[in-house]
Amino acid sequence: MDHFYFDHNATTPVSGGVLDAMVVCLKDFHGNASSIHHYGQAAKQKLEQARRELAGALGCRATEIVFVSGGTEADNLALLGMVRAARKPAHVITTASEHPAVLAACRQLEREKCAVTYVAPMADGAIDPDEIRRALRRETALISVMQANNETGVVAPIEEIARIAEDAGVAMHSDGVQAFGKLAVNVRTLGVDLYSISGHKIYAPKGVGALYVRSGTVLEPLFWGGHHERDRRAGTENVAGAVALAWAACAAQADLDDESRRLAGLRDRLEASVLERLPAAGVNGGGAARLPNTTNIWFDGVQGEALVIALDLAGFAVATGSACSSGAVEPSHVLSAMGLSAERARASLRFSLGRSNTLDQVDALAAAVEEAVARLRGVSARWSAVV
Repeated sequence: MDHFYFDHNATTPVSGGVLDAMVVCLKDFHGNASSIHHYGQAAKQKLEQARRELAGALGCRATEIVFVSGGTEADNLALLGMVRAARKPAHVITTASEHPAVLAACRQLEREKCAVTYVAPMADGAIDPDEIRRALRRETALISVMQANNETGVVAPIEEIARIAEDAGVAMHSDGVQAFGKLAVNVRTLGVDLYSISGHKIYAPKGVGALYVRSGTVLEPLFWGGHHERDRRAGTENVAGAVALAWAACAAQADLDDESRRLAGLRDRLEASVLERLPAAGVNGGGAARLPNTTNIWFDGVQGEALVIALDLAGFAVATGSACSSGAVEPSHVLSAMGLSAERARASLRFSLGRSNTLDQVDALAAAVEEAVARLRGVSARWSAVV
């Protein structure tokens, strides 16, 4: 039986080009980039070349790139690093629909006596900039709003929120892990001070990411050790990972417009086909601006995890929400924050498309969803009571 992957927001397969670039680096540039001998300097050159390439993709200076282990570390370094560097009572504004990496970092800041305001999204998942503005305090040190939600794909008005932050003299961070590589991103245009990305969302391997840190922004490091990454992230650099991340970022930019249009067309076809086939179903965040590759659909009378298993057995990989929260008993915090009931949140599935998906796969998935939902509803006492 063929298996088709529709869970690209959780992670992506490593592309052939990225793999080739990594293999060359691992074979021929194995030196420690901090060593002064030939092997170390060769590795250093590869590292700095990757830094320049990634900076070009983000629209910033190479000195503003900090290589880290992934999106979680980037988010933690941004939030904890900024607030701890302030060394005074501070206030952070974020949203209730952020990735767990941001929300957990905020919970830690609260334990460190930092006040945090969690702005709720609107019913369609969008973030109202006026709510961010109303949450400002004299002691606000940082605003953190993700550019695109990992569960619904809803895109936030980061440029407008960043202008609010600038006018208030407050630093602005955005988790761009899901947006980068799917949307055109220029950190200067966005107006952010800090921006997180992760390699494994854009066909690079797991274990590498980056944080853009605007020049002049002061961070307290999370790790203590050597003077790596200009004293912002101690630890021997992952040169092969940095090369892979830069290669993937440049590849994503090369055909961004065409691939975005292709994925949006497939996403729209999937939604239309599923909603035409099934009653009592709808798109979470469907009325808002969204990533071209993401749809989150609710199916009344169905348990989301049961539907994931049924589709997996039929050869389709999908998800109930954030992979970082898989196995959680509670319904999606994102969908709950949007106002969905616990029952409907648990009945929602995320489909996230990528480069490997085709029109035939989308049509086959829609048919499989129809069959699986009908079968699960047939044995659901709750669905029987509704109909």
